[in-house]
Amino acid sequence: MLARTSLSGFPEWLPTGRIVENAILDHLRRTFELHGFASLETRAVETLDELQRKGETSKEVYVLSRLQEQKEERASKKERSLGLHFDLTVPFARFVIENAGSLAFPFRRYQIQKVWRGERPQDGRFREFTQADIDVVGDGSLAFHHEVELPLVMLEALSGLPIPKVTVLVNNRKVVQGFCEGIGITAVDEALRAIDKLDKIGAPAVLAEMVENGISPAQGEKLLELANIRVTENVTAAVAKLGVENPLLETGLAELETLLVAASKRAPGQVVADLKIARGLDYYTGSVYETILEGHEDLGSICSGGRYDSLATSGKRTYPGVGLSIGVSRLVSRILGQELITASRSVPTCVLVAVNDETQRSQADDVAYALRSRGIAVEVSPSSAKFGKQIKYADRRGIPFVWFTDPEGAHTVKDIRSGEQVSADPQTWMPAEADLQPQLLLK
Repeated sequence: MLARTSLSGFPEWLPTGRIVENAILDHLRRTFELHGFASLETRAVETLDELQRKGETSKEVYVLSRLQEQKEERASKKERSLGLHFDLTVPFARFVIENAGSLAFPFRRYQIQKVWRGERPQDGRFREFTQADIDVVGDGSLAFHHEVELPLVMLEALSGLPIPKVTVLVNNRKVVQGFCEGIGITAVDEALRAIDKLDKIGAPAVLAEMVENGISPAQGEKLLELANIRVTENVTAAVAKLGVENPLLETGLAELETLLVAASKRAPGQVVADLKIARGLDYYTGSVYETILEGHEDLGSICSGGRYDSLATSGKRTYPGVGLSIGVSRLVSRILGQELITASRSVPTCVLVAVNDETQRSQADDVAYALRSRGIAVEVSPSSAKFGKQIKYADRRGIPFVWFTDPEGAHTVKDIRSGEQVSADPQTWMPAEADLQPQLLLK
């Protein structure tokens, strides 16, 4: 369901794939709005200064310039310093700062937009893709309970889709920072970067990298013991067995335990404390989240995020927040590529109104108008060919019903899947609920 394209990294879905993607996006919007998140859309273009604020230097920004600008020596520096946003968090932070006086805090928003990154295209990674974000931002402070709430909202959103089971892996910067302090590690960022490679290069290589950065073998071994902890409850007890004490560590464990307890009520077994999660901990200040799809762990995290305290600042005012982002295109690509889900039809059309001959096209249009007035998607046959050909046209399009009107004005509708044909009134007839819109089907 991916259209062929010679330009890699820019996905184009066929109509059936777009139906799947749109159904997923509609479900996400409904879930987010049920939890009080307001829709927001920001501009696609930001200044390079803004795009570099997040500190993710690995993100390759597409710089924006006009073709004519290359020929104009007087092109302004500002015009040469614009780029397409590589995520939705940076533009959201800028939006909050610029509009703080008009927002009610804590401000809850969801945002579904395209983003662009100059990465090497590969399975699940694109240069142009859709993200779906939710964030809660406070003015000066933000209560911890939002760090518990947001991953559960995302779990609800993802669990409501006909996809394999999702699991949210959680960690906390305070746990890792406090543990490092407790065993005397000062090169925390270097330790985090090494731990982040644990699944890829293995423990011996991670330990060697830490030693190269001034961390003793004994300290590295202890940190690896922490990284190997993966539990759905009693994370405090699991860490206590390592015999490390530190006030910040205790605070982080208390927060992590609170999240696990809440998750055990709302989504048993779907939130796991995985203390080797280190990605983003040089940026996040509290909880951090990654989400994996059962049976598709090779895809990596399909949804990630965490608590941030310093991204949005303006003078003396700080707007701490917590957020998560779904890589919608990554998820859709796997769904379509492995045919995990398909659509019940490739078009929204529910009914094709047959045309007896061209002199009666107006009557067919009248039937279509009556059906559409009640929310039924309708096409009028493009030609007045023999009925058999019109039925074949509907079948090729995946349209389930064909409507006929005889010369005396009597109406019938045929379900071309079963062959059943019954009398019908264009003013009252309704299809079954499952036929009204295309449905997502598990393969």
